[in-house]
Amino acid sequence: MSDARRDAMNEAMNNSVLACRNVVKTFKQGKNEVPVLRGIDFTVQKGETIAIVGASGSGKSTLLHILGGLDALTEGEVTLMGERMDKLSAVAQGDLRNRALGFIYQFHHLLPEFTALENVAMPLAIRGAETKLAKERAAEMLNDVGLSHRLTHKPGELSGGERQRVAVARALVTHPACVLADEPTGNLDRGTSDSVFELIMRLNAKYETALVMVTHDPQLAAKMSRKLVIADGKLT
Repeated sequence: MSDARRDAMNEAMNNSVLACRNVVKTFKQGKNEVPVLRGIDFTVQKGETIAIVGASGSGKSTLLHILGGLDALTEGEVTLMGERMDKLSAVAQGDLRNRALGFIYQFHHLLPEFTALENVAMPLAIRGAETKLAKERAAEMLNDVGLSHRLTHKPGELSGGERQRVAVARALVTHPACVLADEPTGNLDRGTSDSVFELIMRLNAKYETALVMVTHDPQLAAKMSRKLVIADGKLT
């Protein structure tokens, strides 16, 4: 191997945030095993934006859940910030997930009894941050997503687009190494969808956070730095 190639490989490894190797996932259906993922391999670099696309039921969301340690793989390995997620205990996985990942879903999953500020501060509170600091950071993030005038509003008092902006702020408030997004604009109209997507991309660049997004929208996928297509459980 040449020195240049070795240097390039070392640089790629140093900039790697998240990687999966030969990830296999099967589900049991009665006595049968149904394969969903059949050996997935790819690496996410710092600041990279990746779209995962494929037909309904192709395993896109399953893959995202495995990357985030929310679902167990059947075979293979997932490495987050140099640590094997599949080898960690549930407690250690949760700690690493809180430190290194942010999540955005199609439905905002905000806690209805808490204000926008309290919802965004939640990941920092779980991390053990002081309440004052957590709320200051949450207010900064809500300002970043254009909701500084909605700090004390509860989810029921916000529009669909505003609720999703709060969810974006919550995902990024810890300045994670990577955000995993599952159809984050799929429940919004075209105009609001484009607005929220552009917001996610702007904050991704600002905080140098990698982004892996499952989407059925070809227009949004085309704006990402890389597109991965899942078909028959494999990347094509």
